[in-house]
Amino acid sequence: MARTPQIGEPAPDFELPGTEGTFRLSDHRGERVVLLFYPGDGTPVCTEQFCSYRDRGEDFSALGATVVGISAQDVDSHEQFVAEHSLTVPLLADTEQTVAKAYSVDSDKWSTNRSVVVIDGEGVVRFRHDPDTPLGFLSVDDLKAALDALPASS
Repeated sequence: MARTPQIGEPAPDFELPGTEGTFRLSDHRGERVVLLFYPGDGTPVCTEQFCSYRDRGEDFSALGATVVGISAQDVDSHEQFVAEHSLTVPLLADTEQTVAKAYSVDSDKWSTNRSVVVIDGEGVVRFRHDPDTPLGFLSVDDLKAALDALPASS
């Protein structure tokens, strides 16, 4: 069964608290937005993922997109995760999993499946990466390729 929203469909709006304050998707119209759904703070693969973005900070900054991480842990957990690893991606707390459900990435096994959703400036989903396993993640180069493939009007 295909996960929704699919490419070409409107991205569901949401508002969540995060490590850099409240984030509302609709406040970012006109910008490309990358949603990085991940299973959990401090887990080995999630730590490797977010540290890889930190370690390639210049390349990551050059993506030309607003990038946020989203998982089910609360803001206190996210703040500890950011502080412990000097992370540079804002993390959003989806403690009720409302956003995970809206984007079909909720999981009974580990609360939130690893997934990437890229939204264009008009609020339309233009890319989805829903791996079969939570053990892999998109690199900075993968994210750049996904963003570079967006239509010029984005």
